[in-house]
Amino acid sequence: MSSRPFSPPWWARSPHIQTILPVLTKVPRPALRRERLELDDGDFIDLDWCGTAQNGDAIVVLIHGLEGNSDSHYARRLLQRCQHHGLTATVHHHRSCSGEPNRLARSYHSGDTADVAMTLNTLRSRFPDSPLYACGYSLGGNVLTKYLGEQGQRSLLSKAVVVSAPLRLDACAQRLQSGFSRVYQSYLIRQLQAKTLAKINHPRLSRQMPITADIVGRLTSFHQFDNAVTAPLHGFSDVEDYYRRASGMPFLGNITTPTLIIHACDDPFMTDAVIPSPEVLSDAITYELHPRGGHVGFINGGLPWHPRYYLEPRILSFLTGDSPC
Repeated sequence: MSSRPFSPPWWARSPHIQTILPVLTKVPRPALRRERLELDDGDFIDLDWCGTAQNGDAIVVLIHGLEGNSDSHYARRLLQRCQHHGLTATVHHHRSCSGEPNRLARSYHSGDTADVAMTLNTLRSRFPDSPLYACGYSLGGNVLTKYLGEQGQRSLLSKAVVVSAPLRLDACAQRLQSGFSRVYQSYLIRQLQAKTLAKINHPRLSRQMPITADIVGRLTSFHQFDNAVTAPLHGFSDVEDYYRRASGMPFLGNITTPTLIIHACDDPFMTDAVIPSPEVLSDAITYELHPRGGHVGFINGGLPWHPRYYLEPRILSFLTGDSPC
């Protein structure tokens, strides 16, 4: 394990300030160009591009978290910094997260690596000489971890960064049912409920949905939602099967791509169960565990209305090898 100098200012030592303040103080988002990738199953995923790459140019792929998109605070900041450094970046949107409902009853989940592989294969065929980097946040970090472990030496990525990933989905689902963490769960569950109701009410998709409209409102925890909706829609026998097969933790030992994983001990989405022991980490992994930082927070200075962050300089210094600035 590796330790890097991150220390929050006195006013941002709370994990909830670290987690919530970034949402309230978003930086401007650079101008983006959208590209749609059509999938073999009739669905689609959208990429939002910042900059225009030529073959040979490095490309940074952002993989957002649960119900995130290119407008998420962490995506805005990394896109802005990539633009400042002349790096082309693209946001891989999970199905249904780009502002337009996806076409199928199924959506996305924490272990869905096929769509990320599709994006990376497309980029590799289009830019055969370009280094491909990726940064995955939260759910997207778990997806990225699983992709790297599944692919091993076949990975198309030159380097990767994983931030605040729920590497043990069962433990994270349990954590979000207690204390103030229930506020985060409620916020995200309401978004998932709305998308589920829209599909139940869709004339073409309603019969494919595993539940009826009257049940949706009763699914108030991730464990309940994943058991009733996520698992059956995506080929899992139940929620335990989903959590076991989709969690990134078992794939850490198979990663051969140089990968930085960043966690905070006070992350309100997680417990100590997501902290991997040194024995399960492959030699390709640099692991940073910080006492504080919240969930995708890591504010290390500035002022409450204009915070400064540890993440973006650290991410790009690892991916590109340049000194943070």
